[in-house]
Amino acid sequence: MTTIGLLDRPAIVRRGQRLTWATIGYNSLEAILAIGAGFVAGSVALVGFGFDSVIELGSSVAGLWRLRADATPVRRAQAERLALLVIGIAFLLLAAYVLVDAGRTLLARTPPDESLLGLLIAAASLIIMPLLARAKRRVAAQLASRALTAEARQTQICTYLSAILLGGLGLNAAFGWWWADPIAALLMVPLIGWEGLEAVRGRTVCAACCPPIDRAP
Repeated sequence: MTTIGLLDRPAIVRRGQRLTWATIGYNSLEAILAIGAGFVAGSVALVGFGFDSVIELGSSVAGLWRLRADATPVRRAQAERLALLVIGIAFLLLAAYVLVDAGRTLLARTPPDESLLGLLIAAASLIIMPLLARAKRRVAAQLASRALTAEARQTQICTYLSAILLGGLGLNAAFGWWWADPIAALLMVPLIGWEGLEAVRGRTVCAACCPPIDRAP
């Protein structure tokens, strides 16, 4: 693996900051539109998708803080541990919210209204989020950061959530299958919960290339 030169690392950090700010901007808009459309349509999956955007905002802020602390090895190690913990907790909070709200909707048998805006939001995220996630994974690998890898994973999970949401809302709109919406939301839970546990434990998909988080990289 190529070692990052002293002059290259600040440039990579700046690139990571730009990508994180782009994620924050997009997720802010996504959250407002998805939660608003979800409450209007009575869609659990759409509201859950919007709250995922809110929680991802918290993860992105943690990732941004990690990037800003990169210049000093000691601060970098401290920020790495805390950012990874914050991101893991964010995953677990989202999993708990979706599980409770989707289960309640299934028990109450509450049919959601159709939501064209929800379909458009999910379709847009299905295009935008993979591009952001791929670029952020590259930065995380170059900086050998577990926290940034986890934050990029949450951006990638937004892609999966978009696909699940699109399927659930589409089935409801086309066939009136109201139960497809909360079931689509429940399908989010195992993946989100697993990612949360891995982050809280300090384990991410970059375990083979990242240094231990209890010392500076």
